[in-house]
Amino acid sequence: MTRASLRSRSEIPTARRVVVKVGSSSISGANAGQIAPLVDALAAAHARGTEVILVSSGAIATGMPYLKLDARPSDLATQQAAAAVGQNILVFRYQDSLRRYEITAGQVLLTAGDLENPTHRSNAQRAMDRLLGLRILPIVNENDTVATHEIRFGDNDRLAALVSQLVGADALVLLSDVDALYTRPPQEPGAVKIETVPVGDELAGVTFGDIGAAGVGTGGAATKVSAARLAAAAGTAVLVTSTANVAEALSGADIGTWFEPASLMREPSATGSIALG
Repeated sequence: MTRASLRSRSEIPTARRVVVKVGSSSISGANAGQIAPLVDALAAAHARGTEVILVSSGAIATGMPYLKLDARPSDLATQQAAAAVGQNILVFRYQDSLRRYEITAGQVLLTAGDLENPTHRSNAQRAMDRLLGLRILPIVNENDTVATHEIRFGDNDRLAALVSQLVGADALVLLSDVDALYTRPPQEPGAVKIETVPVGDELAGVTFGDIGAAGVGTGGAATKVSAARLAAAAGTAVLVTSTANVAEALSGADIGTWFEPASLMREPSATGSIALG
């Protein structure tokens, strides 16, 4: 499938296929109530004909209270147990909210090995394409129940970038607790919002802190930059913003940090080389 070359945030509503990634801290625990407004935004995009894929973290965090855990478990077996319980509850919460719009969700659980194995990758791509063709909203997560430390994606920002490549998405929206990327952690004096990241921009002198609630999620600003570069290098435009701004993001508002896709690369003298970092 040929993806569109989006030139700005304002063109996101015209995208044929969009991947939205939301982190654990945004939709679990005290923030579980953010699922409803997130679904509102996804449903609005779905209603105008956009094919939407949601990459959602949160299985382990959602399962923790049911295992009577106060903190994210460090051992793999307990992480797997929490994920087994939490994934079921998380998808139920999404489907319960999507029912208001008569949208059906389809659960897709992947491991890094699935996307590295050509046969598994082809099967995943075919399944996703068919779900979208049937107007089903795929909800993708790492298969934490069977994934081992050796074959994990590392964080769902990277998973979202790889899914964007898999489905040929026009845009990837990476959501967190912060409205954009800044030159340093936004709570520090002198932090300046980064509006646009051209292809090949090394973001020299930028210092990234963590994004998300400590001990719940695994990603941060640095993982979002790495994932955004990976997706942008493959031709998918990327917007990094907060979960609270998802409706505005999908409506094309001038918010967040925009990563230009490689298909819009200017002359080499203006941008330098692509950094996948």
